[in-house]
Amino acid sequence: MHRIDVHHHFVPPIYRTAMARRGLSKVADAEVPEWSADASLSVMNANAIRTAFLSISAPGVYFGDIEEARTLARECNEYAARLSDVHPGRFGSFAVLPMPFTQHACHEAVYALDTLKADGIVLLGSTEGKFLGAPEFDELMAELDRRRAVVFIHPNLHRTSEELRLGAPGFLIEFLCDTTRAALNLILTGTLERYPNIRWILAHAGGFLPYVAWRLSLANLMPDYASKAPAGVLNYIRRFYFDTALSPAPYPQAALRELVGPSRILFGSDFPFAPAPVTAMQRDELEHSVIWGDDARAGIDRGNALSLFPRLAGAQDANAAARSDYGGQLRSLKNAAAVASVRLINMLRNR
Repeated sequence: MHRIDVHHHFVPPIYRTAMARRGLSKVADAEVPEWSADASLSVMNANAIRTAFLSISAPGVYFGDIEEARTLARECNEYAARLSDVHPGRFGSFAVLPMPFTQHACHEAVYALDTLKADGIVLLGSTEGKFLGAPEFDELMAELDRRRAVVFIHPNLHRTSEELRLGAPGFLIEFLCDTTRAALNLILTGTLERYPNIRWILAHAGGFLPYVAWRLSLANLMPDYASKAPAGVLNYIRRFYFDTALSPAPYPQAALRELVGPSRILFGSDFPFAPAPVTAMQRDELEHSVIWGDDARAGIDRGNALSLFPRLAGAQDANAAARSDYGGQLRSLKNAAAVASVRLINMLRNR
């Protein structure tokens, strides 16, 4: 039980109820999955994930009512904190904020980090049409910078993506656009330069950012941007961490290897939006990766995350039963069937 999963969602009952009241049953055209703490623990045990950092996915907590968003953020964050207490060593949390309302977001961030001891913050690439890097978020950035916070950037569907009305579901392509836009905006607005103490994690291997990095570096030749990003675009890109969620294949991993190297890459599952068989498929892909050697793989699985979350380095494994359960699963017919299922799914995907 060694892996640290930085991209692991939860859907607490209060959040599901809030979405249901508005008839929202999908996120970027993906059905909101059933979720429970036991379901997370089961997939964690089956994939040697010792600790998972829980986060709320898109569309966040704002559904048109500011006060509801504040209350919902607080209830979700306290729910995650209780799970961390009940299952020590198994769950951490990235606190959700009532974005895009900066003052309220600052207040919740301070409470979550200082009182609830959240491990970091989750921010959507865009909320209500506003991307990270927008000047109205500077007060929040300053607060997070003072605390040297870890910020996990998860994509949302920007309204321009929704207006395209492409046949493809939003999570396939448009999510990646949102992450890429947000990361570039953070660089070109000077946000990364002004607030260097924030540690950023980009979901899904950074969207398209690694692939288009050279093209983006042409901004270094444009005075308006060069003055706000004086270290150079590529240097700022290399300050990000990148998770492997739904991106374990050689293509994105090779791009990351060439751009940032293995030390900036973190394991992510995207459970439960990536259901248990897909989580196993991703883990299997990384275990047999031709891109990474054993040392790099160990860093991706765990070591790199310890530089961001040192509290996990000396923690006792609080759930010995999970270890024995994992060993039992490896020997079980159920696990053998799961392995066969993973191989079949992978064959269907890899066409």
